[in-house]
Amino acid sequence: MAHESKDHKRQRIHKRLRRRVQGTPERPRLAVFRSLNHIYAQVIDDDQGHTLVSASSLEKNGASGGNVAGAKSIGKLVAERAKEKGIKSVVFDRGGYLYHGRVKALADAAREAGLEF
Repeated sequence: MAHESKDHKRQRIHKRLRRRVQGTPERPRLAVFRSLNHIYAQVIDDDQGHTLVSASSLEKNGASGGNVAGAKSIGKLVAERAKEKGIKSVVFDRGGYLYHGRVKALADAAREAGLEF
């Protein structure tokens, strides 16, 4: 078998995770995507297939997504926006990434800012 890329492996893990993690209108899914230089977070209602809230380090807020500090600020931002929309509790979707580093920092910051998961 040919060597599979890191991203392909991550997608396989993500697919496996998604069998268990489903976003509902009452409890949407907080999905994380991380690239080399940025980090993205979306709160998704899978029943409707709609993104309810999103935040990313691409926005002009001075946050770098390539480090833990940037991930923390995005976690805080996505939690604040979710609370504005009346979303208090979510299910966390680590997107096939290890729960470590930037992904963990984003999750912890979102929890601190008042999201429950």
